[in-house]
Amino acid sequence: MPPANNPTARRRRLGVELRRLREKAGMTGEEAAERMAWSGSKLSRIERGQVATNSDDVRDLLELYEVSDETLRTTLVTLARESRRRGWWHVYGDVMPERFEVYLGLEPEAEVLRFYQAQIVPGLFQTEDYARALLEAHPSAVAPEEIDRRVELRIRRRELLFSEQTPHVWVVLDEAVLHRPVGGPAVMADQIGHLLEAGLRTQVTIQIAPFGVGAHSGLDGSFDILEFPESDIHTPKLVHLENLTSSLYIEKAKEVRFYTVAFEHLRTAALHPEKTREVLADLQQRMRKQAQDE
Repeated sequence: MPPANNPTARRRRLGVELRRLREKAGMTGEEAAERMAWSGSKLSRIERGQVATNSDDVRDLLELYEVSDETLRTTLVTLARESRRRGWWHVYGDVMPERFEVYLGLEPEAEVLRFYQAQIVPGLFQTEDYARALLEAHPSAVAPEEIDRRVELRIRRRELLFSEQTPHVWVVLDEAVLHRPVGGPAVMADQIGHLLEAGLRTQVTIQIAPFGVGAHSGLDGSFDILEFPESDIHTPKLVHLENLTSSLYIEKAKEVRFYTVAFEHLRTAALHPEKTREVLADLQQRMRKQAQDE
């Protein structure tokens, strides 16, 4: 059980193992929290990997669960210590919502990423100019220097697509995304070109849900599904929802299954990836012509 490469992943691995040990000890979360004189929510957040915990708390839990394996004890204490380190993104803490730190840590650990977007291109696929146009349209005033830093952060995320252990990424875009001229025709032409380029990668699948589909399972809003390795048996998938002021992570199996089925319906209703490429290429040409005519 080697430590993963970022603190969020370490917290997640630690939480999964602590939950396994608690269940092996025959304790409910409420019982363990009471024995530790903790609130139930504190133990739950630790087991979900939502917060870092210190080495002493981990040692106390291991005593409570009567774990005698010294190798395992050392590994978990080390995970706790390393989970408190900062990720690469901490240098952008001045311009990044704290709630987004969790997502940045989880994204590269996933085996499969599924994005459904009804309004904008997913952040992982945004060009610099497209991202800048979105940030400039934010309802709160943002200084140019802060916009530059946020764009830089967003572009660094794109390195995930070019890493050695890239997850499979499946994107379904509502057709409305492509007809909203974020930044103007020239910016949209470049953005669509970037989608075309990304779609050439074997691990990336992009589809369009056309207007002609009518009512579909994504009309209630955008969502992301992150699927983790099978070894992560307690929380193999989670759903991420985001709005202007908050993020929500859904982990309950029944609710995750609901979103998974919704995505499958969207994928089935959407255009085939090859047809999607044809539509994108045609739209890119029209955007380029429109930009030239302006």
